[in-house]
Amino acid sequence: MTESSDAVQLTRKDFVADQDVRWCPGCGDYAILAQVQKTLPEQGIPREKIVFISGIGCSSRFPYYMNTFGIHSIHGRAPTLATGLKCAQPDLQVWVVTGDGDALSIGGNHFLHAIRRNMDLNILLFNNRIYGLTKGQYSPTSELGKRTKSSPDGSIDNPVNPIGVAIGAEGSFIARTVDVLQKHMSFVLKRAAAHRGSTLVEIAQNCIIFNNGAWAHMTDPDSRADNILFLEHGKPMRFGKALEKGIRLNGLKPEVVTVEDVGEESLIVHDEQAEEPTLAYFLSRMGPPDFPTPIGIFRAVDKPIYDDLLMDQLLSAQAEKQPDLDALYRQADTWVVE
Repeated sequence: MTESSDAVQLTRKDFVADQDVRWCPGCGDYAILAQVQKTLPEQGIPREKIVFISGIGCSSRFPYYMNTFGIHSIHGRAPTLATGLKCAQPDLQVWVVTGDGDALSIGGNHFLHAIRRNMDLNILLFNNRIYGLTKGQYSPTSELGKRTKSSPDGSIDNPVNPIGVAIGAEGSFIARTVDVLQKHMSFVLKRAAAHRGSTLVEIAQNCIIFNNGAWAHMTDPDSRADNILFLEHGKPMRFGKALEKGIRLNGLKPEVVTVEDVGEESLIVHDEQAEEPTLAYFLSRMGPPDFPTPIGIFRAVDKPIYDDLLMDQLLSAQAEKQPDLDALYRQADTWVVE
């Protein structure tokens, strides 16, 4: 993202606001907040050059708790405000904090196009697979059959796959992490902050009140080694407590194999820098019950950045034409209707 030529020395405390943090005890949002506050000082960017913009939802209280500039905007429209701000002030580092409901229901259009345009924005999507702020209705990412207050007989909606949507929009940086995996989250956030262009970090986050255990297969210390595939660029895809299992392609289908039986050379080697997004999309479709859930960097590629292209276009237009405001006011298109 945006770099500063005047690096400053800051600590986590510098990014802690004076507001009481008001999330439910045990909420995964606390862990995310702590890691963001820990990551930002390492960039050496002044606080006045950093902005957090949110929509509506539990996650959207985030700007109050960051000692930076912030905007608590309206439902689903945070990417729109962020786009406008970044175009007007391209030297700012802009973060969008949103939830699975805020981003993928009413905000789906804005979410999609911010990624498609490759705006220089960081989008943090807190995914607890439920509407928490409005007290436990099913959300766009809730699993099929989910029983909630708004789906007492079970949800009949096919859940949205945030990573798959971002890959379909050909986002330049797409990643997933988990609220309880603090070191992994720190690594992903640093990579996102360093990337120029749109970044999506989906964070599997636990809502202890309305959807406790939604990601238990990835958070249970006794079983998560068999349920998580850590993506590492340039390395074969292995998982399991002894890394005894792996992922290979059988034609156009990925499959789980035992490494001892097939040899490591037959496994898929992760390439986050691949221009062709097909492999990343394969990975986005993987998950229980047949596959482990991939976490890490799905895609990290260099692409033209919308705000850079916009500034170049404006400077080019200004160089070619001397603006005449009076002429602009007086010009008109006219039609004669017989």
